[in-house]
Amino acid sequence: MKGKTSATRGRPRTFDAEKALDRALKVFWEKGYEAASLPDLTRAMGINRPSLYAAFGNKESLFCKALNRYAEQNASYIQKALNAPTAREVARQILRGAIDRSTRPGAPRGCLAVRGTLACPDAGPAIQKTLRAQRAAGEAALTARFQRAIDEGDLPRSASPADLTRYLTTILQGLSIQSSAGATRRDLLGIAETALHAFPD
Repeated sequence: MKGKTSATRGRPRTFDAEKALDRALKVFWEKGYEAASLPDLTRAMGINRPSLYAAFGNKESLFCKALNRYAEQNASYIQKALNAPTAREVARQILRGAIDRSTRPGAPRGCLAVRGTLACPDAGPAIQKTLRAQRAAGEAALTARFQRAIDEGDLPRSASPADLTRYLTTILQGLSIQSSAGATRRDLLGIAETALHAFPD
């Protein structure tokens, strides 16, 4: 009969795909892409391998979906930070938000995107494309916000929006590495405050 979808023809999905993806995200976040095995993933997700492939594709595709899910979960605090009244406050809120995110009780340390970049430098094209797209989107939003700060007189005309974005991104990456290595929340906040001293008024 025409008009039937594959979902109606095949067996109905018996698991919550959103919850399963969140569980896979945590496995990748804790172990990194390479170290997260398919048995690790299927066990955490509560599904078998055929169900994983049917719902999410292969491991690379699942990791890309986890990266996008992670970006969505971070979107609210980043957007709030971009709406802060000054460029310095934008930087402060983004740094504080990243620290809060990476030091939550029960959550893995560091940033999934940073760990993904470091853990799989030779990753497949889909992962590289996803990571590049996320970096480009984040950097474009920050650069535009810093340019607005210059236009409004909040930052000096001599400031470079692109350089400020790269500076802040580098600090964020360093915080992630330090967090993954066991730095305390107090340690990370100290690094963030020191970094802000170099941020122009």
